[in-house]
Amino acid sequence: MQVIETVTGPGMPLLLDDIDTDRIIPARFLRCVSFEGIGEHAFKDDREQDESHPFNHEAHQEGKILISGRNFGCGSSREHAPQSLMRWGIEAIVAESFAEIFFGNCTSLGIPAVTASRSELERIAAAVSANPKLELELNLPKNELTFGEEVISVEMPQSAHEALTTGKWDFLAQLLDRHPSIKEKLESLPYVKEFVEH
Repeated sequence: MQVIETVTGPGMPLLLDDIDTDRIIPARFLRCVSFEGIGEHAFKDDREQDESHPFNHEAHQEGKILISGRNFGCGSSREHAPQSLMRWGIEAIVAESFAEIFFGNCTSLGIPAVTASRSELERIAAAVSANPKLELELNLPKNELTFGEEVISVEMPQSAHEALTTGKWDFLAQLLDRHPSIKEKLESLPYVKEFVEH
């Protein structure tokens, strides 16, 4: 199981409130059979309507830690939203608050979603806008975000924090990890054994 304790990389400043999942990934891109290729459509409509959108900036193309505002990921419960951000290259999100279902979807994909105060988010966004190559480090064990020489405290619900830092967020990995005991149980069930033999 993959333990997630730190995320390091440049930031992506998008300090806006109430960004809903339809803005993150427009509905017309939900018809895909798999999530492959969905990353290129992240914020597609916003980017087409606003050339200055951070996801259009060449300087921010390597951004790994998204900085946003209040109620990020509101709207529908579509998993495509965090999937598109992850496949774009976003590995963590720092915001003032998150919509509950979006937050849960992030956790189940191994994307840390942490909160910070508005004033601190403004400082981070300003620093990243001034220097797109500035390296940020999100440290979950310490509940800290470092940007340049500054350090701020971040918060995350204990259950999500524990899931990420122990690797328990990855349900498929947990299932595979228990393969021997699952196999043993299956072999002990008469009706399964009978089915396999025939």
